[in-house]
Amino acid sequence: MKLLKKLLKSVKEHRTRVFLLLPAALLLIGIMVYIPYRQISAVSSNTSKRELPIYSVDTGEKKVALSFDAAWGNEDTQTLLDILAKHDVHVTFFMTGGWIEEYPDDVKAIAAAGHDLGNHSENHKEMSKLNEKQCMEELMSPHDKVKALTGVDMCLFRPPYGDYNDNLIKSAEKCGYYTIQWDVDSLDWKDYGADNIVSKVLNHKNLRNGSIILMHNGAKYTKDALERVIVGLQEQGYTIVPISELIYTDNYTIDSTGRQIPSKKGEKDTSAR
Repeated sequence: MKLLKKLLKSVKEHRTRVFLLLPAALLLIGIMVYIPYRQISAVSSNTSKRELPIYSVDTGEKKVALSFDAAWGNEDTQTLLDILAKHDVHVTFFMTGGWIEEYPDDVKAIAAAGHDLGNHSENHKEMSKLNEKQCMEELMSPHDKVKALTGVDMCLFRPPYGDYNDNLIKSAEKCGYYTIQWDVDSLDWKDYGADNIVSKVLNHKNLRNGSIILMHNGAKYTKDALERVIVGLQEQGYTIVPISELIYTDNYTIDSTGRQIPSKKGEKDTSAR
């Protein structure tokens, strides 16, 4: 009997200790959960504030921009220029440093025809892997080449492969550049044929006011598709303009999709200039 009483007393004392320790244990668990949660929240917040290039432009005007990346070959450049001249359309050519060096007369012809001259880097590298100094070197080398050839100070930059990060966009800003992507990809580089290019652009789900359309001056079927793309866009009511005439150069914000939006009165301006 005495042994039983002793056991019951021990159990009661043990339960008391458990109840006394329970709040402290719960508090410790709460702290352990809260700290990682705060860290995750901070990371999410920073991620949401990442730098974005301009993919498209919010505008009430029914206009779009055609752009051509020039990194390899010039066999079709004059044909493209002739088609553009025929329809009195001006576009943007993004050129690499190597292309500028190899085809200086084409660079001059593009400028003389009234098209935008854009920067596509010196060596067509994945520039998100470069540091700030390397990014700026990749930008300023073609910039200086074009300046020497044409007197033009370029201000539009398209990252090779569409590859970018915060460092690249900030480096471009320091060099006086707006970083430009696209929201309509013609996929002309896949060489599926002219019909495919025309259909891809004119029926693209993203095609709307302020769209930026990606094409390539060296793709196999681009020259065969270009006239139909121009006519098709015009038949849909679009005016085709160079990117310099589409984007806002100040007082704008960029939303999470990369759409450039003019700042409203009292709204914070997130533009670099």
